[in-house]
Amino acid sequence: MGPALEDRVRAVLALGGMPYGELPDGVQQIRLKLLERAARGEEAPRDVAAWAAVVASNLAMDWHRARRRQERLGERLAALRPEERDEHRPADESPLLSLAVAAGLDALPDAQRQVVVLRFYADLPVRGIADELGIPEGTVKSRLHAAVRSLRERLHEDEVV
Repeated sequence: MGPALEDRVRAVLALGGMPYGELPDGVQQIRLKLLERAARGEEAPRDVAAWAAVVASNLAMDWHRARRRQERLGERLAALRPEERDEHRPADESPLLSLAVAAGLDALPDAQRQVVVLRFYADLPVRGIADELGIPEGTVKSRLHAAVRSLRERLHEDEVV
């Protein structure tokens, strides 16, 4: 990609609402997509500038989606925080629970951990997880069920809950 095309890509990303500090990363991602395309043996796009503009626009939309997902996750986590502390509950229980859940997630098989993270941390619906991973919805549900059961058992064994 030449300097003129880089400037065009930066402009599309900026007009798409990507922050200025993220623009170099966006340009790199588009370069990488072009190189990956060549590595797969695909022909170069007829109009590289148009192709890069479309990919940049999609990348900006992806950035916004990821930001919204992060905001929703932050809101969900904030909603889980107790507003008032229960006097019978130890002051350090929340960090203890967080550490126990993290340890429980680490102990899960990769396939189960992946669906738990996508469902509860990325806030994807079962259908979205199935589409992302290319597996049936029933498989997502069974992995979620097994993972939650395993986490629940581990938290009870560790006497965290």
